[in-house]
Amino acid sequence: MALQWSDVADEIAPATLILVGVVLFVFPEPATSVLGSGLLLFGAA
Repeated sequence: MALQWSDVADEIAPATLILVGVVLFVFPEPATSVLGSGLLLFGAA
């Protein structure tokens, strides 16, 4: 059984959002911290 691109994208997208959110949250600037925490919550949903 071959993997479909949509199945792979459904698995990768939340992890990517969480990873980008962590990077933006750790980067020391208030605007990126708020954006990063928003991406963390969006990826975890």
